[in-house]
Amino acid sequence: MFDWVKGLVLWLHDFISEVPIYVAGPAMVLIGALDSSLLSLPEINDYLVVARCYSDPKSVFYFPLFAAAGSVLGCLLLYSIMRRGGQAVMRRRFSAENIARVEKAYARFGFLALAVPALLPPPMPFKIFVATAGALEYPRWRFMLTIMIARSVRYFVEGALAVFYGERVIEFMKVNGLYIVSGVASLVIIGVCVYVVARRVRAPRRSAVEVAEGKAEGVKPGGRRRTNS
Repeated sequence: MFDWVKGLVLWLHDFISEVPIYVAGPAMVLIGALDSSLLSLPEINDYLVVARCYSDPKSVFYFPLFAAAGSVLGCLLLYSIMRRGGQAVMRRRFSAENIARVEKAYARFGFLALAVPALLPPPMPFKIFVATAGALEYPRWRFMLTIMIARSVRYFVEGALAVFYGERVIEFMKVNGLYIVSGVASLVIIGVCVYVVARRVRAPRRSAVEVAEGKAEGVKPGGRRRTNS
C-alpha cells in the first residue's frame, strides 16, 4: 500500500543528492514547507539533508538552511490557520488531553516549549506545538525566529554527522537526539547567563562614568548645569 511512498522517498533521495545546488536548494525549501504544513512525511527533511551533505560534504555549510527555511514557511502556514481558527480547529485535530499538556508546557517553559520539540528529531511530535502556538497567538516574529534557529541547529548537526558517519546518522539521532539537544541547550543557557551577568556588571560602571563626566562638565546630580551668577 505504501510502496509509492517508499518509491517517492528513494527518488527524492537521488534527486536531492545529485542535482545542482540551485535546483536542490529551492526543492528542499518546497519539500520542507509541504512536510511542515499540509503533508506529513516523518524524517523526510532530516533524511534529505543527510543525503545531500553525505554526497556533497561542502554543502554542509549552507544546505541545512534551505531545509530550515522550508520548515519555517510550512510551520507559519499551520500557525496562521490555527491562529484564525483558534481552539475550535485545534480540538478537531488533536485530543483535549494533548492540547492541555502542550498549553501547560507553554505556560511553564515559554519559548523552550517550541524550541526543544523543533530541535528533537522524529518520533518527537511537533505539529501540535506549532498549532498550539497559533491558537494561543504566540508572537509571530518570535515563533519564526525560534523555529529557524532550532531547525538550523538540528539540520547542521545532522549534516555534520553525515559527513563523518554517513547516512546512518538518522538512527544515531533517534537514539542520542535528547543528549545532543541537552548539550546545545546547556550551552545556550550558559551564554545567556554570561550575557545577563556582564550587562548587569557594566550598568553600574556606566552610571559611575556618566556621573563623573557630569561633574567634570559642571552638571549637578539633579541634571541641571551650573550657571555663574
